[in-house]
Parts: sequence; structure tokens; C-alpha cells
Amino acid sequence: MSIAIPTPSEFNFPRTVLSHGWCSLPPFEFDKTTWTLVRVLEAGPGKPVTVKISSTPGGIKAGTSSRLARKAEASIVRDVRHMLRLDDDLGEFYQVMSIEPEFAWILHEGAGRLLRSPTVFEDLVKMICTTNCSWALTVKMVNGLVNELGHESDDGRKSFPTAKTMARKRSSFYRDKIRAGYRAPYLKELAQRVASGALDVESWLSDAVPTSELMKEMKSVKGVGNYAAENLLKLVGRYDGLALDSWTRAQFARARNHGRVAADKKIARYYSRFNSWRGLALWCDMTRHWLDPANVAKW
Repeated sequence: MSIAIPTPSEFNFPRTVLSHGWCSLPPFEFDKTTWTLVRVLEAGPGKPVTVKISSTPGGIKAGTSSRLARKAEASIVRDVRHMLRLDDDLGEFYQVMSIEPEFAWILHEGAGRLLRSPTVFEDLVKMICTTNCSWALTVKMVNGLVNELGHESDDGRKSFPTAKTMARKRSSFYRDKIRAGYRAPYLKELAQRVASGALDVESWLSDAVPTSELMKEMKSVKGVGNYAAENLLKLVGRYDGLALDSWTRAQFARARNHGRVAADKKIARYYSRFNSWRGLALWCDMTRHWLDPANVAKW
């Protein structure tokens, strides 16, 4: 079954999919030879569905291995639109960026949409798994969660586990099987809070509270500090925070400071002109080189 989904005129599929590392963390897969994003999605009471997403003129195509009921198809479309940020209004961001000659490429190449998971819960768990460790360890932990706790789809791939599924496991499971280290009790506690309804992380997508208050609630989750919270804010549509880490600091030094290490205050001053969009401006600036502009133009 093939589902056609229209996209905004400035949408760029490769720039969105490769906006950060999520495309390589299961249940995502990305095949760069065919420019296809694969994702396992829950679509109702039955088995999860493996969806293969690719770019088409004027939109994207979401292919499934079997025909879906109308309700399941609507669920797939909703999740794909959410993951690719198709309903995000970036008009103001592009207007602000286009004024600056060095940043005008962002609009021309359709950058700025950051790939996210179908749920805030999944993004939050993955964000905890990126802190204080190598990317290789992040990949190992997320693979473990999916392989051990995910539901099998029609083609044998697995979905991301729900909070209820994760809450049933002991902390020792996350320590010994997932190799989550100090994060083990944090993952257990987070899953319990979400599964019981004590913490509604999905409401962060539409919560109208000031960013400072939302960040405070995010940091109430054990294992979430400034870095994780500011990155998570970007995935719910708030771009105030810079989410500086060793990689962004080193990249800023190379790209904007003649190879010299810059203080965080200097980095903050450089992007302060972009106001509430400063975090997204920094991220686009630091990751521009990830894709060859000549390649991007084809999409």
C-alpha cells in the first residue's frame, strides 16, 4: 500500500531526515543508497506496521507491506506528519534567517525541520540515552530497548516499547540487559510515572506555559539536565536553548572562531540576534556540512 502525503513548498526530505542522529536509532532506519527512511509504527490493536518513507515530487510516499484499514492509515499519516514536522510553521524562522546572507541557505535548502519520534516519551528516553556517553553506547542502549521490549511488526522489525511495557521491568533489567548504567533506575522511574499518568509528557507538545517552566518540568525527570532538556525543547517546537555540548563547541571553534575554543558566553552572543530561534539557527549552522548542497538541490 502506498500513501501519498503532501509537504510544504520549502520542505526538504534529506535535510529533515539527516537533521540529527535519530534516523539511525531504531525503530528508525535510513538507507542512503535509496534515500528511504524506514520506521516501525503502532497503528492500532494489531501488529505494528513497517513504513518506508521516500520523497516524491511535491510530497512524500509512505509505503506499507500490506493494505491498511482506514483508521490505521490515518494513524500512519498522522505519525509521519509528526515525525517529519510537516505541520510546523517555520515562516518566521525563514524570514529571520533570509535577512542574514550567511544564513540565507537555510531557506533555499529547506533546512530547520528536526526529525522526531512519534511520541515525546520515545524522544525523552532516547535523549536520556545520549547523555554522558559515546554515540556508540547510545545506539547500543536503544537497540537493546527495541529488540528486548518492542512489538514485532509484519516483517519482523520491532517497534519502540511503550511506557507500560518498560514500567514492568526491574531496574536491574536496564542495568544488566540494556547496559544503561546509572540511567537504569531513571528509565524505570520515568516509565512508571508516564504509565501511571503522573507525568504527561505528550502534553509538552501543546503546553502554553513559558519555556522556563516547561524546562523545569523536563528537568524533574531524573537523567535530564540542561543539555537534554534544551534538545528536547527543539523537538517540541521551542528553540530558545543552544544545547551546547563538546561536539557543538568544537564545531563552533572550527567554523566560527578560527579554530580557537570559544567560551559558552561568546557562542550565545553570536546567535543572540536570532532571539527565540537561536537554538535552531545554531544547529543548522553547525550541521550545514552534513549534506552536499548540490545533492540537496535535487530534492
